Amino acid sequence: MRIGELKISSFAIVDTTDSIDLERQVVRPSGILQWVLVLGLCILLIFAVLAFGAVDEWSTFAFEAGAASLFLIWAGQQLVSKELKLSQNPLYLPAFFFFGLILAQIVLRRSAYSYITKYEALQYVSYGIVLLIGAECVREESARKIFALVMIAFGACYAFFALAQELTSNGKIFWVHSPQFHGSIYGSYVNHDHYAGLMEMLVPIPFVLSMGHLLRGGKRALVGSCAVLMAGTIFLSGSRGGMLAFVLEMVLFAALTLGKRRSPRTALGTMAVCVLILALLIFLGKGQVLGRLGDLSPGMRLDITKDSLRMFSKRPVWGWGLGTLPTVYPSYRSFYTNLFVNEAHNDYAQLLVETGLLGFGLMLWFLVRLYRYGLPTSRRWEFQWDGAVSLAALLGCTGILFHSFVDFNLQIPANAALFYVLCGLAASRLLAQSSRHRRSGELRRGERKG
Repeated sequence: MRIGELKISSFAIVDTTDSIDLERQVVRPSGILQWVLVLGLCILLIFAVLAFGAVDEWSTFAFEAGAASLFLIWAGQQLVSKELKLSQNPLYLPAFFFFGLILAQIVLRRSAYSYITKYEALQYVSYGIVLLIGAECVREESARKIFALVMIAFGACYAFFALAQELTSNGKIFWVHSPQFHGSIYGSYVNHDHYAGLMEMLVPIPFVLSMGHLLRGGKRALVGSCAVLMAGTIFLSGSRGGMLAFVLEMVLFAALTLGKRRSPRTALGTMAVCVLILALLIFLGKGQVLGRLGDLSPGMRLDITKDSLRMFSKRPVWGWGLGTLPTVYPSYRSFYTNLFVNEAHNDYAQLLVETGLLGFGLMLWFLVRLYRYGLPTSRRWEFQWDGAVSLAALLGCTGILFHSFVDFNLQIPANAALFYVLCGLAASRLLAQSSRHRRSGELRRGERKG
């Protein structure tokens, strides 16, 4: 009887495994579309960065058209699989309610300039699409590995280009393009702070991978050197907010990892990266950029923030309408300048002005859910690609959120799109983990039946 029971139990296990293999074969055609979506998302994010941050009309349209194309491909994938597969991502609900708030501003005529609010609503839809694609299609470990490697390769090449352009600068982007407005050019951005904001989100990916056990030998050293190069250009760009944001990311990484009985190798690796960044700055003769940290006077930015709060007090609930700050601000400006103030230089103050307490509350809800669900998903960062990418995404989001207190990175489409993708990756439930739990449950059920 024992032998017979063992055979029946074994038969049940084999039968369950065969059903899993059969399920894989059924979804294989739609798997091609999934890889198209993963690579398409990477290409769209890279295009937005290279197209001057997607701030010009043509590049903004191209970005929105690319996002719409990705959504159509994703919808086609659902039709091919004949089943709507939508994960329970905790960020969907606050993002959906925020879109509802924008529509309410338009329909109820709460916007001071409804045309620009409609324009910003279309842009917000494109952000929602990349959040959806990132959360739904970059969940498997293999997909996250490809996404991470593509972003590392792009980040390292882009940082090298930005450094080369800085050393041989002729005042033009890509050495040929003269921007409409003059600024502190770095990389493909007119504003060096926006370049630093991009790198704050990208550099945690190679940094986390170089500290874990997913790569060995030369591959780990190569990825670590990419992290040093990318982080070094944050300091070379001269962005004080970027420097402080990167330091905060390192502190958060230490708090999340070193306090959990990690090996001393992680601490030594973190120190080595910091030393190499300092050595790179000294080698390039740019040690004086560290002196910018001593000049932290807020200047005109603090005045703009104070004026923004006065604007908020006039419409505290609904706000003036998404995207309307440049239109309304001149009536509330308290200082003289011949410059056009088109952003608040503080994303939180601008959100208060444009969407009021309703929008600000939804933003806080979004961030609370991001960290509540993002922190647990990053615990397996040393040995699993999904956990490593989740931790890197959370670090990148933290850096840009801190930088947003003194700048307007999230008003730049390229940086905002990458931010929402990282949020989706950080808060997503790991598909590999849920699949293992489901399979083990099926095996146990098969054994009990046997």
